[in-house]
Amino acid sequence: MDGTGGADFDVLSDQVAAAERIGLDGVWSTEVSRDPFLPLLVAAQKSSTLLLGTAAAVAFARNPMTMAAVANDLNTFCRGRFVLGLGSQIRAHIERRFSMPWSAPAARMREYILALRAIWTSWHTGGKLDFRGDYYQHTLMTPMFRPEPNPFGSPRVMLAAVGPKMTAVAAEVADGLLLHGFTTARYLREVTMPAVHAGLRAADRSRADFAVCYPGLVITADDERGYLEAVQRVRRQIAFYAATPAYRAVMDLHGWGDLHTELHRLSKIGDWAAMTAMIDDDVLSTCAVIGEPKHAGAEIVRRFGELVDRFTLYTPYPLDQAARSAVVEGIKQAG
Repeated sequence: MDGTGGADFDVLSDQVAAAERIGLDGVWSTEVSRDPFLPLLVAAQKSSTLLLGTAAAVAFARNPMTMAAVANDLNTFCRGRFVLGLGSQIRAHIERRFSMPWSAPAARMREYILALRAIWTSWHTGGKLDFRGDYYQHTLMTPMFRPEPNPFGSPRVMLAAVGPKMTAVAAEVADGLLLHGFTTARYLREVTMPAVHAGLRAADRSRADFAVCYPGLVITADDERGYLEAVQRVRRQIAFYAATPAYRAVMDLHGWGDLHTELHRLSKIGDWAAMTAMIDDDVLSTCAVIGEPKHAGAEIVRRFGELVDRFTLYTPYPLDQAARSAVVEGIKQAG
């Protein structure tokens, strides 16, 4: 639900109505400048069909018990349509913004999700809560604090992952994977999906029970002015991601390691204009789907139809509802 910051209920309501009208399957709420959960209450009131999820809530900013409670309440309120998307964030934010402990994130996240599931199982079955891990211990659940069993079951848990360790954790213990927007079709095919399949095999799980969601960058518009703005905004977004060391693997796979090094250097001095100018048409067309709306929809299916289960339109620029609707229609026709 872009463009609201999570605070304007009228705009949120309009966005939910528009999402239903143009045929989207669901909406995601982010944790950037606002709480990721509260906007979904509005969405649940305005829609009885849309899938509603966080993409992503910062797991390590909260302990498993508080996360389990809000997710259980939302899944009840949404009548089983809530998806808990979790992310780890980076060390500086966890320690300095949230004042929470930091450790190797993949191992902690694995235990975090297992703790969530133990808490929900205790609530649903009435059994004793006795979770003891290296990072979290939950051993007290008295009747006064035990929620009534949720008739819709536990929410699905999806995990945001970039590196191979967190991807393996997702495949082992989560219900799906939230990919990063700076992911190419080649990186998905050659790096991410093999890691997913290996993780699922190791955990004796089926790919059919595991959802892969991708927020892909799309450049489209109904007019030339809008198209040029979209190109510039996406170039800038790609420059930001391509300069980030955590995403260097994508750059290296495509032979753009030297470009990453220079972008990273420029980012240290804040020269965003120079960085944006370095994103040439080859990088742009590899990292983003480009075309008029219906063509863009067909290209999304061609590139990603066999790789991902859900595709989110990632448009860091204003995109009117008519164009968005045309993209969705192009996806449906091509699919």
